[in-house]
Amino acid sequence: MKHEHRATFSGKIGYVLSVAGASVGLGNIWRFPYLCAKYGGGIFLLIYIVLALTFGYTMIIAETAIGRKTKKSPVGAYRALSNNKIMGIGGWINAIIPILIVPYYSVIGGWVCKYLFSYFMTDVNVIAEDTFFSNFMTDGVSAEFWFAVFSALVLIVIFMGVENGIERVSRVMMPVLVVLAVIIAVYSVTRPGALRGVKYLFIPVVENFSIMTIVTAMGQMFYSLSIAMGILITFGSYVKKEVSIEKSTKQVEIFDTAIAIMASLMIIPAVFAFTGGDDSKLNAGPSLMFITMPKIFASMGFGRIIGILFFALVLFAAVTSAIALTESAVSTFADEFGWSRKKGTVIIAFIMLILGSLSSLGYGPLAHVTVFGMQFLDFFDFLTNSVMMPVAALATCILITKFMGIAAVEEEVELGGHPFKRKKLFAFMIRFLCPLFVLIILVSAILNALGIIHM
Repeated sequence: MKHEHRATFSGKIGYVLSVAGASVGLGNIWRFPYLCAKYGGGIFLLIYIVLALTFGYTMIIAETAIGRKTKKSPVGAYRALSNNKIMGIGGWINAIIPILIVPYYSVIGGWVCKYLFSYFMTDVNVIAEDTFFSNFMTDGVSAEFWFAVFSALVLIVIFMGVENGIERVSRVMMPVLVVLAVIIAVYSVTRPGALRGVKYLFIPVVENFSIMTIVTAMGQMFYSLSIAMGILITFGSYVKKEVSIEKSTKQVEIFDTAIAIMASLMIIPAVFAFTGGDDSKLNAGPSLMFITMPKIFASMGFGRIIGILFFALVLFAAVTSAIALTESAVSTFADEFGWSRKKGTVIIAFIMLILGSLSSLGYGPLAHVTVFGMQFLDFFDFLTNSVMMPVAALATCILITKFMGIAAVEEEVELGGHPFKRKKLFAFMIRFLCPLFVLIILVSAILNALGIIHM
């Protein structure tokens, strides 16, 4: 594809909302609150914010600059900047991550669709039963149907293109998502007994700190900020030269962290109000959203309405992120194989169907089949989030320090006379701390998978 035919965002607002849409997803609304609850509340939040403003900031700037400078998706960008076969593998890892994530992500998106539909059609007390989630997950036909519904929603938007599809959907969905988040957070915080949950979330308690708090916060940041998934390189390639990369990065960080905090405000105080601060409920992990929250909604006045609003918000967030993941894959297909958007979308739909079906049936008909003792969905999550993303981030650090050069990134950020205020921080982080952090995540994740340490 030649540069002049490459799609672009209409301007800064379109780009910021689209990247925020990419970042704000199940990572913020489903994953962040349960990790925050499990790993110490306020101390986890503090560490996460510090990491987002340093490590996260550096990686967003780096990937966006790579994309905008080369006007290519990850594989082409790595090739253009390094002309090195080993570094080319780094480009392919960045490109393959979204292709592996979007199928299982769409399965969880299907669960959200099912819950939203159920809040319209089913009694809230039935949804609150422990068996509601497990019965649905183990029913292969139902799980597969809702996975297909969610996938169809995403593919339709991708089919429409960058400005007409991704940007238009993000412009509508992101403001609606913010309004819904505020409504539910206010309702949750004003429940009797919820104040203890607010304190747990915002007041750092040193006793709650462990080394796993840092490792988990780092891993979550990849997920939350869409780092090392090829998305930011792809979206960066659509950014016009007059847009300030640093200013846009700051806005994405603020938006993304605010939504993660808002999601925690929706969930953690509600758990305290409902259980009186029962630690076992805070440690519910991934089931917090699908089992604990419906119990809370059932105990509230307006439970059905709050349930509908909550799962509508989660669905919006999930769709915008899945769109970004899919767009990254379609862009790679177009750049590397010269495929049209239509053909690329059909191919990714086929991949989603095959890999997603393994994940959606992995708790039902295929429950007896495991990879390294993990169900398919858990295995794909581990492979992408704990192994491939740290490797992809390390490749980006090497690409910039050894091939592209830090000066070239600075030049790209300062295009059009825009200042690069945190230039020294960026140079220090990309050279020294980012590679170190990435290696810590990678080693701890592998040791955890082998059962040597427990996260």
